[in-house]
Amino acid sequence: MISSTTSLLAPVDNDLQILTDNLKKLIGARHPILGAAAEHLFEAGGKRIRPAIVLLASRATMPEHNLTERHRRLAEITEMIHTASLVHDDVVDEADLRRNVETVNNLFGDKIAVLAGDFLFAQSSWYLANLDNLQVVKLLSEVIRDFAQGEIVQSINRFDIHASIDSYLDKTYYKTASLMANSAKAAAVLSDASAEVTEDLYSYGRNLGLAFQIVDDILDFTGSTEVLGKPAGLDLASGKLTSPVFYALEQQPYLKVLIERKFSEPEDLSKALELVKNSDGIEQARQLAKDLALQAAQSLSSLASSDSKNALNELTNYAVSRLY
Repeated sequence: MISSTTSLLAPVDNDLQILTDNLKKLIGARHPILGAAAEHLFEAGGKRIRPAIVLLASRATMPEHNLTERHRRLAEITEMIHTASLVHDDVVDEADLRRNVETVNNLFGDKIAVLAGDFLFAQSSWYLANLDNLQVVKLLSEVIRDFAQGEIVQSINRFDIHASIDSYLDKTYYKTASLMANSAKAAAVLSDASAEVTEDLYSYGRNLGLAFQIVDDILDFTGSTEVLGKPAGLDLASGKLTSPVFYALEQQPYLKVLIERKFSEPEDLSKALELVKNSDGIEQARQLAKDLALQAAQSLSSLASSDSKNALNELTNYAVSRLY
């Protein structure tokens, strides 16, 4: 079982250090408040899973060559896009903490946070255009569009008990898996990999991204504030219905009543959390995450053997190992 990403990401450990240093230079905001807000985000840390996937996919598709500057820049763009999306998410969710660190909106206010997120999207788009690869531009531009679409769908579907697990997976693709899928594919494009390898890496990122988010959904019910970096049960409280809830709704009719009245009574939320925990919802969601992680691992079969391929494979185990 893998409990951390420290040894897992060893093949790109030096690359990730270079990435972290470069990100602080790339933000280069002329306005000191925007610069401070953006730098706060990168200082907050995180596992850098998304750029690590780009770097690992790059190395796995060019085992006999060094990373190019375009591959490195793609990883940096990926992390910029991801971070920008987190800033906007925190504003929409009115979140005070992320990774146990104060959010940008909590430190600087909503207006600055929105502008900081917009600034990072704009910066990423500028550097993306300068990669001079139209296919990669299209892939990452699609990600930015998907983020917006996912946020809209999520907002519309709050407290909607008539939504389905399929619509939940679509939303999760837009908000989480699209970036992993399209950035992994873009890395293969920059490596001039075969069509088979390129599409396989897209499938890898898609299924891994879905698995990661489903695990996060489960941890919202089973994790602690210290582990999550935000209050446990926050998603359900805000009306975000996730995979454990959709499965639990099939077994716990009273859960529908609590959700429909938006937990307006004093004990409603605690009752709802108990109903989810006392159903098979969490176990069904766990199995779904395992199935998706397995599909992600199977998508790597077209890659030649390498340490980077092994790390990509181990990431699929890590995704679900966080549950234990």
